[in-house]
Amino acid sequence: MRVMAALAGILALLAACDGLTHEADADRPAGARAFPRADRPVAPIVSTRWSSEEARDRVNEADDIMDLTGIRPGMTVADIGAGEGYYTVRLARRVGSHGRVLAEDIMPEVIEALSRRITRENWGNVSVKLGATENPKLPENSFDRILMVHMYHEIAEPYAFLWNLGPALKKDGQLIVVDADRPTAQHGTPPRLLACELAAMGFRMEQLIPRPTAGGYLARFRRIAARPDPAAIVPCAMQN
Repeated sequence: MRVMAALAGILALLAACDGLTHEADADRPAGARAFPRADRPVAPIVSTRWSSEEARDRVNEADDIMDLTGIRPGMTVADIGAGEGYYTVRLARRVGSHGRVLAEDIMPEVIEALSRRITRENWGNVSVKLGATENPKLPENSFDRILMVHMYHEIAEPYAFLWNLGPALKKDGQLIVVDADRPTAQHGTPPRLLACELAAMGFRMEQLIPRPTAGGYLARFRRIAARPDPAAIVPCAMQN
């Protein structure tokens, strides 16, 4: 009887712990709960644009970034966090009629507005897609380049997001991040933190280029390892 009572107590304790775990994750998407939380602040989405298109074109931002990352006609490129489409339409012009651009965002109203722009401006080589905070929902083995411009610090579930994003790159594809070198709470990502979080997901930083005209830096990554088991991921805690 004592053994049975002890076993019942252990089972009750485990059930209580499991309940607490589920309660602690109640604010997270179901698809993210197998992954660790980011051990740093996540910046809120406060705008669909980083700066005006006119101001960005005056410093040749998009062409400069596309030149540095080797984007050329015929490529397939994903613009993650596309917002109002500053990069989307310039990528579409660069890759041409034999290339493709997929513009993704997590806000339905943004996707609707961008879809109207794509139709109005007749960009026949662009598709738009609604993603999720934990999953960009990209087709596997499809992209020569994936761009994330001034949005990485807004990804609420970076480990789940990157885990789901990785397979979308082609074998020689590159992940490109443009961000500001400041804490995530201040709408930037310190490069050491970015490199750590990407390394945890099997990516290696190949190049880090200061780019003041783009508001910070450009970081170029390649996938060099298989995706880890979600339970084995150790979140990065560097703040600067």
